[in-house]
Amino acid sequence: MKTFPAVRHISVSIDRPPEEVYAFAAEPANLPRWARGLSGSIEYVNGEWIADSPIGKVKVRFVERNALGVLDHDVTLVSGVSVHNPLRVVANGGGSELVFTLFRRQDVSDEDFAADARAVERDLAALKRLLEAGEGAR
Repeated sequence: MKTFPAVRHISVSIDRPPEEVYAFAAEPANLPRWARGLSGSIEYVNGEWIADSPIGKVKVRFVERNALGVLDHDVTLVSGVSVHNPLRVVANGGGSELVFTLFRRQDVSDEDFAADARAVERDLAALKRLLEAGEGAR
């Protein structure tokens, strides 16, 4: 197995406790509120989370809830290809650091990889704004 040709760690500091960030981000139903790059809407159908994404309907599967802040999730594309997305919440002083690892797959151009990174940055910034404004609990 080869390693990916490029990897970016994209992070955002959030002025909220890690437990709060984790609880909100771990709930798939909350994805449309902050992860527009992945989900405009999402529903639970026959035991699976199905998201309406910019590239069509995709399946989203998060790891089981845990006390370690791990929010890894797999996104299965219409083509059947599954993309693994490592995501972590770690303590950063009294707040949190949310870190997304973006792997560039072999078939992704430099331009598309940069666009993917921008989409992740927008999503993480949206989550930060939402949680810091106190809207996470709604």
